[in-house]
Amino acid sequence: MSQRRRGISRRSFVKSAVAIGGASAFAACTNREQVDVPQGTDDLSTLPQRQHAWNDALDRDDHGNVVAPRHRVVLLLDYVGEGTPSDDEREQVEHALGSLERAYARGNDGLLVTVSYSPRYFSRYDASPAGVELPEPEALAPFEDPDLDRPDAVVHLASDYGQVVLGAEQALRGEHESLNGVEMAASFDGVFEVAARRTGFVGRGLPAENQDVEGLPDGDAVDEDAPLYMGFKSGFEKAQASEDAVTIDAGPFAGGTTQHLSRIRLHLEQWYEQDSRYQRVAKMFCPAHADDGRVEGVGDNLGSDSGMDECPVPHDSARSKGMVGHSQKSAEARRDGSPRIIRRDFDSTDGGEAGLHFLSIQRSIADFAETRTAMNGTDVSDGSAVGTRTNNGILQYMTVERRGNYLLPPRAHRSLPRPDPAA
Repeated sequence: MSQRRRGISRRSFVKSAVAIGGASAFAACTNREQVDVPQGTDDLSTLPQRQHAWNDALDRDDHGNVVAPRHRVVLLLDYVGEGTPSDDEREQVEHALGSLERAYARGNDGLLVTVSYSPRYFSRYDASPAGVELPEPEALAPFEDPDLDRPDAVVHLASDYGQVVLGAEQALRGEHESLNGVEMAASFDGVFEVAARRTGFVGRGLPAENQDVEGLPDGDAVDEDAPLYMGFKSGFEKAQASEDAVTIDAGPFAGGTTQHLSRIRLHLEQWYEQDSRYQRVAKMFCPAHADDGRVEGVGDNLGSDSGMDECPVPHDSARSKGMVGHSQKSAEARRDGSPRIIRRDFDSTDGGEAGLHFLSIQRSIADFAETRTAMNGTDVSDGSAVGTRTNNGILQYMTVERRGNYLLPPRAHRSLPRPDPAA
């Protein structure tokens, strides 16, 4: 009998509370988790200037891979003021963010937070961010037609504990005067309003316990060990760019990066009910991995390297096997042998549907677009076995519903930045 049928587990309960949100969900999470969350530092100058510098604060598994925070909240925010932000509003936003950093230590057992800004935000100044190409979002494949997100800002909250992301969210909304024993010096109230809210999770057990949603077959298709709905590990250390590689290295926003956020709906009935284990490995990694039995279970045996150097080029697999792998295609976008993006994506049940919020950071949005072009596999589609989406990695199992592009400034300019902070 599955754990889901024995009654709701703590993991599933916390995930559900995060998805619901609000003061009652925060209280319920706090009562259920029963943990002492460490406070942050009073000396905020000791924190990294790179908002995206998470890796040193996160746990590592036995293979050296970063362990992603299990619970996520993403808030899409609209600026409510007229014209351009004032210095008083900048100070208010900075005090709110600083209060979170004092309340919670950085890391899995505390909080990681970033705030990023869209092209629409900078258009308020009739200017683009200096030294950074930040294009409006657009469809990135001939077969997709996403809605395009244009909030002013995006806040990403991440922690192993649901009470932490919910508490941080409530505090930013102005609904907590104190958090984890620390007084909130300010909130976002009167500066930002929440235009949309997205939630999710990643980590062993959470997908399996939350598979009673549209897009997944009935029963217990998702393995208990799987960290994501598709049943395999991701985020292998050697399949990720380094934080140095994705950091903007010149100009007033040096130390920042760019962020892309997609909302993807998953269609995994065929993935689990019709596709064999061989096909799932072949389409996620590459056919050679499936032939040689290189992937055991969810892929933990691969260590820190998904082994794309051992896969043929996609064209060869298309000709000889009639299919190509997702990771196999993505590896074609590497620069000087190294990946160009860092994935910080997570699964979701928003709207009662199996989904994926694909959040990536990269030095330029062009790096993401070129990586996505490789993922599309248009050049290996031969119109027969490998189609535009069929047998072409995992494309047929997902629909991109929304896309958005953002600048993730360095910490010094994270609060309502001007297009040229140095001017």
